[in-house]
Amino acid sequence: MSRGFVKEDDQEETPMVPPRADLPEGLMNYVTSKGYDELLAEKEALIKEREDLEGANEKERRIASNLIHAKIQLLNERISSAQIIDLSEQPKDEVRFGATVSLKIGKANQVQRYHIVGVDEADISKKKMAFNSPIALLLMGKKVGEKAILKLLNGERKFEVIDIEYV
Repeated sequence: MSRGFVKEDDQEETPMVPPRADLPEGLMNYVTSKGYDELLAEKEALIKEREDLEGANEKERRIASNLIHAKIQLLNERISSAQIIDLSEQPKDEVRFGATVSLKIGKANQVQRYHIVGVDEADISKKKMAFNSPIALLLMGKKVGEKAILKLLNGERKFEVIDIEYV
């Protein structure tokens, strides 16, 4: 039936799906094995949520189902493009993807630890930074004792590599 013969109340808006973490065009979608498992678990949770949908009426269920379906499509793109990096093959003496890096930042005596992970795993509140973030890019290839300098508008910030682990 033509959309011209559908009542205005029956028409549905296309759901707005929040975008996933930014992964610039042409950049490989590196993930840790844990990160890949988290993507799969997220997909399973969305599938279950769609199966368990309840709503006041059919229209609400359809809209919610469409939103979940769109989220699953975006997630499937990330899962299919994911390249799992085997951390046991990373050079132990150098900062690379998957490293947990202990850093002295600036003049602080306190050491901070950050895990360099995939864009979907990144969560700075959990001390996980995306491999394509400016700081992670500065640290790549550094060894214990080496410094990386981040140029800022009002100066610079130094990061000294204190320790590197792959867990």
